[in-house]
Amino acid sequence: MALVLGLTACGPTGSPAGSPSPSQPGTFPQASQTTPATSPATSQPPAGSSTAANISGPFEGEAKQLNGAGATFPAVLYTKWFEEYSKLAGVKVNYQPIGSGGGIKSISDQTVDFGASDSPMTDDQLKQTKGGEILHIPTALGAVVPTYNIPGVSKQVKFTPETLVGIYLGDIKKWNDSRLVADNQDVNLPNKDIVVVHRSDGSGTSFIWTDYLSNVSPKWKSSVGAATSVDWPVGLGGKGNAGVAGEVAQNPNSIGYVELIYALQNKLAVGQVKNKAGVFLDPTLESVTAAAAGLGDTIAPDLRASIVNAPGEKSWPISSLTWLLVYKNMTDKSKAVTLTRLAWWAIHDGQKYNADLGYAPLPDGVVKKAEDKIKSVTANRQPAFPGR
Repeated sequence: MALVLGLTACGPTGSPAGSPSPSQPGTFPQASQTTPATSPATSQPPAGSSTAANISGPFEGEAKQLNGAGATFPAVLYTKWFEEYSKLAGVKVNYQPIGSGGGIKSISDQTVDFGASDSPMTDDQLKQTKGGEILHIPTALGAVVPTYNIPGVSKQVKFTPETLVGIYLGDIKKWNDSRLVADNQDVNLPNKDIVVVHRSDGSGTSFIWTDYLSNVSPKWKSSVGAATSVDWPVGLGGKGNAGVAGEVAQNPNSIGYVELIYALQNKLAVGQVKNKAGVFLDPTLESVTAAAAGLGDTIAPDLRASIVNAPGEKSWPISSLTWLLVYKNMTDKSKAVTLTRLAWWAIHDGQKYNADLGYAPLPDGVVKKAEDKIKSVTANRQPAFPGR
């Protein structure tokens, strides 16, 4: 399948000015379509590498351990990052992939040093934090994909926005429904009930999925909506991306949604999806990068954004950023130094690991704006990032 060949070679009101509320699907700045981007090779210099700041080793006085929790969407990438950063700086990062909802709660309650989420925090959530203002620092781009297990079907299944909505609303109940057959004339779809799988935990991946369904379907938007947790009309739940992948693998005739790498690791089939331009696409680094074209110019000042259903013939329609959640003013100087240095390394040198693990690197324009966020972090009102 082209997908494998391309990637396995290794709510509330009161938005601040210029910051549309994440609780309203489809109101985030959408990526403007410019010249289609391509996936940078991993041998190229990491994004933003021309900057003077360079993390080259340990720093005197910094904490040697950080605790974080949150999204499973980037957990594969973060595991690699934290392993490599430990070798470089001698810092141990304990990261618990408990889901974006758990990450938001943990950082809001100040039980971790940083959170991680694929769902930007809502304005209401930002008002309820115990430690003051929280910053969103983008770290990577990824694809959420429909993955399925249909015994006897070897050809790739195609999905439209309408059929995905229909399946998850429970309106399309069988694989040989005429609406699915119409887009898959060369696929022998069986007369079998569709087993729908969704997340059981608070999930940024669910937010991306439901944000997309809300963007393409007024019925979904009004009846279900977009959030890390929703009242699913049908289906059974799995915890984490790994849990959904496991349920799909174990249940014949099932369909679920996961971050791309989880489908690849579990050797699950991945469907093509018809994008806004009417083109059926595979999720690739190129198609995710294309969905973020122009994002460096259009992203809101607080760096919260949605890029689902982006324009352009080459754009994967269910793409997203993922973020680290960091308090702007930290009370522990040693941890503030460690965290800002880690975040700086992640958006620069760390980007070279993205592609091999199925994630697209950040656009340069987004890296520059993320730099400013990292530089704005303080420890007891003094700048935390030492610049090296």
